Amino acid sequence: MSWYPIEIRHTPTEVAEQAAYDTIYRDRGLHQRDSLYLWFLDLVRRASPPPGRLLDVSCGEGDFLRFAQRAGYEGMGIDFSVAALHQLDPRGGAAIPLAASNAQRLPFADHAFDLVTNIGSLEHYFAPEEGVREMARVLRPGGTAVVLLPNAFGLFGNIWHVLRHGEVFDDGQPLQRYASRGSWQRLLADHGLRTQRVVVLERPLPRTNADWQWMLRRPHTFVRSIIAPLVPINLGDLLVFVCTPA
Repeated sequence: MSWYPIEIRHTPTEVAEQAAYDTIYRDRGLHQRDSLYLWFLDLVRRASPPPGRLLDVSCGEGDFLRFAQRAGYEGMGIDFSVAALHQLDPRGGAAIPLAASNAQRLPFADHAFDLVTNIGSLEHYFAPEEGVREMARVLRPGGTAVVLLPNAFGLFGNIWHVLRHGEVFDDGQPLQRYASRGSWQRLLADHGLRTQRVVVLERPLPRTNADWQWMLRRPHTFVRSIIAPLVPINLGDLLVFVCTPA
């Protein structure tokens, strides 16, 4: 049984996709709120405590890597957008090693990392199967991969969006896919990552003053954060798969 994604495609080739991401990062960037990265870091630390060699695949401007470095990980990042890597701001921390690379062909030896993270990027790859295989390949035996993916049937995501607009949500990136929890899990398993745990991510409660101010201007987001623990896994908006090499 294969996986069955919903796909929104704005670019016909991988070269065009890369050029589109360079434009996005030069013009506005791609960021989550810091509270999401801190929530994700807490989950990563429980799954694989520091120290350890951490690779953030498709790291963008390195937002998560800054927090991982402060937590004690030996972090490095790769992204195929050179424009994204040029935006990395260590904000007073040590320099973070970066590599310009396609995530479907990682430039590292087998078993090079204790921990691999992929935060909402695998669904944008032209060949996500290859991306999974590469993450599994560079993990040491007994290592951990933590992968965030969007649910096609998220109650407060696509289901709510379809109810209001008749279409799934298009985030404007060059290529977007959604799939069910089971479909994502099969994709991971078929290409080398065995899921040990799935965690729902809705909208984490604020962890910074800026994020509190943002949420207070949008009271409905606070309600969503409060009721998030009641959302069944299969209806979560975002799903985090904690995996080990198969």
